[in-house]
Amino acid sequence: MDVRTSLAAQSYAQARNAAAPKAGAAEAGLASLAGSFAETLVQGEQTARAAMTGGADPHALVQALASSQLAVETVATVRDKVVEAYQEILRMPI
Repeated sequence: MDVRTSLAAQSYAQARNAAAPKAGAAEAGLASLAGSFAETLVQGEQTARAAMTGGADPHALVQALASSQLAVETVATVRDKVVEAYQEILRMPI
């Protein structure tokens, strides 16, 4: 076997491993995002309940509602972008 061939194969294997996507990185990011979204909504609900019973001031309620609204709008925007990208992929010729 030629030494240059094995050296090329070894270099290729190293480059392939370096360029391979990291397993679980995207899933961990999405899980973190979903957890943060759910936590924001739960905190908003708790603040709203506390405001109804007189346990929270109106400013905290307004802030919690604004935070919840921003979180929902962000998730809706991301969802729309994902659907749009999926539809664009379906339109691609094979």
